[in-house]
Amino acid sequence: MKILLLTQWFDPEPTFKGLVFARELVRQGFDVEVLTGFPNYPGGKLYPGYRLSWLKKEVIDGVKVTRVPLYPSHDQSSLRRIFNYISFALSAMTYGLFTLKKHDVIYSYHPPLTIGVAAVVIRFFRRVPVVYDIQDMWPDTLRATGMIRNQKVLNIIEYVCQWVYRHVDHLVVLSPGFKNLLIERGVPFGKIDVIYNWADEAKLGAPIGDLPVAFPDDEHFRIVFAGNMGKAQALQSVLEAAEILQTRNSRVCFILVGDGVDASKLKNYATLKQLKNVVFIPQMPMAEVGTLLQAADALLVHLRKDPLFKVTIPSKTQAYMATGKPLLMAVDGDAASLIHRSSGGIVAESENAVQLAEAAEALANHETCTLLQMGGAARRFYQEHLALAIGVARFGEIFRQVSKNVRQT
Repeated sequence: MKILLLTQWFDPEPTFKGLVFARELVRQGFDVEVLTGFPNYPGGKLYPGYRLSWLKKEVIDGVKVTRVPLYPSHDQSSLRRIFNYISFALSAMTYGLFTLKKHDVIYSYHPPLTIGVAAVVIRFFRRVPVVYDIQDMWPDTLRATGMIRNQKVLNIIEYVCQWVYRHVDHLVVLSPGFKNLLIERGVPFGKIDVIYNWADEAKLGAPIGDLPVAFPDDEHFRIVFAGNMGKAQALQSVLEAAEILQTRNSRVCFILVGDGVDASKLKNYATLKQLKNVVFIPQMPMAEVGTLLQAADALLVHLRKDPLFKVTIPSKTQAYMATGKPLLMAVDGDAASLIHRSSGGIVAESENAVQLAEAAEALANHETCTLLQMGGAARRFYQEHLALAIGVARFGEIFRQVSKNVRQT
């Protein structure tokens, strides 16, 4: 069966459903071609070794990759970002309509929404079914993050989303909450499947590098947060929890790894409050982050309190569970449900510093054997329900079914 992966971002760009996904599809017996753009994310500049042209074909780890031109940009300008999205969609649409060989199924990755529009147009003229993978709920995310505040623009985006949902053959979402939202918006129940995201297992399985000098010793109970420090993560609450714990002379220590728009503000707050139980470590490659995760006593997930995030499962959740460490989950809704189901950690209310401090202290007071049991339960749940091979096999079932449905019509 021939599968086309239609995605604006692909390796060497950092992307979730990229080469790891494509390679596993090939391993499971699919003939895979990727239609993508010239790599420029997240810096907005073409990667070394690439030069814009109408077409570039390459093979990466046995996966056929076709690149079409786009306007490279990823800065703060909304206009340039939109042009980046539209330029790739137009290039992909043109190639898909006039040059692309026939495939059995098109897999399309959202965001951005423009990819869904391109996929539907190709589907209409080439009669190829589309499986649409929704990783970000638009316009909800755009509204929640403040990326777009104009209600008329948000209404237009919502209308286009509904149009795409009606015309693709099947939808895949990352959480039960996403599915419920789509059903409320009129998408038929049977048209949607939930496939949880997986972790980058190869990088997590072979961590490299030494621990940073600033990493606390094992006299502390070390809770690690690794990832973006932005508005959505609302890490101010974590520092407030640290302040509470410091007044109690707790041995809990928070290690925040990464960068983001709020990083400077958080560092300033920690300095102002003289927080000796908070350590900041700069952003580092995922394989090196794995070394920190393995050294941690527990791993923290935190998002801002928002209706959208109740139906979101941050991707670090799967990475943490695969690592086999207890989780401190401070995200309401579906993400918390995973921790309850797995018995792999403790749940605290999002943006509640008091609850977060109490949960952290409760973890620190557990016997070592109990923490090992929690971490083992988290890893088993990942292996049985969330692993790469399991998720890709479920995609394979959907690809076969939608292809069969088209042949029968």
